[in-house]
Amino acid sequence: METLVPSSLVKALRKQRYHLAGRHSAVKRCKWLYETLIHDRPCYKQKFYGIKTHQCIQMTPALFYCTQQCLFCWRAQSGDLGITWDEMKLPVWDSPEDIVEGSIKAQLEILSGYKGNPKTNQQRFKEALTPKHAAISLTGEPTLYKPIGELIQAFHRKGFTTFLVSNGTVPSALAKLSEEPTQLYISVCAPDEKTYKYVSRPQIPKAWEKINKTLGLLPSFKCPTVIRITSVRGLNMKNIEGYAKLIGKAGSTYIEPKAYMHIGFSRLRLSYENMPSHREIREFAMQLAEETGYNIIDESKESRVVLLSSLEKPIRFADD
Repeated sequence: METLVPSSLVKALRKQRYHLAGRHSAVKRCKWLYETLIHDRPCYKQKFYGIKTHQCIQMTPALFYCTQQCLFCWRAQSGDLGITWDEMKLPVWDSPEDIVEGSIKAQLEILSGYKGNPKTNQQRFKEALTPKHAAISLTGEPTLYKPIGELIQAFHRKGFTTFLVSNGTVPSALAKLSEEPTQLYISVCAPDEKTYKYVSRPQIPKAWEKINKTLGLLPSFKCPTVIRITSVRGLNMKNIEGYAKLIGKAGSTYIEPKAYMHIGFSRLRLSYENMPSHREIREFAMQLAEETGYNIIDESKESRVVLLSSLEKPIRFADD
């Protein structure tokens, strides 16, 4: 299928087990899908929010496109592997319905490999064949996909819950969403503009202003909102007061400091030493709690993530 990017990039992504769903969308098997089907170890999203790991599709409608080139991101960025393309030259978008159908088809292809595995939990595998959750994240900036609200709506029509993960640099897209996701994540990976420019390397003008505008929009959302901090040792685990100011503006339901993982194409930009331990994440979370007034209400050592909120316990969406 024709795309606006080099065929060598598509080939490299397929080698990394990205399943394309149309011209610019993709699904990739999450590590935790394997873990829950084979070893009964679910993702932290199940522990925190009740989302069934084996029924979750990890997808993106903007595989090749992003407003930032974050040092810590696992995605392929222009220049990686000597392959270049314009990450802001947006295509004629596929329809939301085609992306949803393509994503489900790709997920079923991924799952087909587990059918004959004697270690697979067969009951869970059977349930997995009817996915019920879409994590609209994976790679790229999903709000660049113009009909993002309609994509959320298309998933909801099929009985899915949706978690939308955005870097917050397109506030206009979030302000005019035709339908809210089940939960909205905004990645805030720097406490100040100087750190932001170094760590996230924006490709658009006034990106820091736009993120701040997005944070100001969050109180208007009816769905739960999350400030996600991808925490990188030696880069952005500092200036707690700066983070607290941004979080205060957002009034988010949750804060999720989560460790940078040394995987994917991020290995071309950062070292293994940049990956913090869970103990360091917990210490960082405790500092955030003290500065913001939020409380630590859960954590997952396996995923190196801590959950803070002013709620006593998280809102759960998909429990039986």
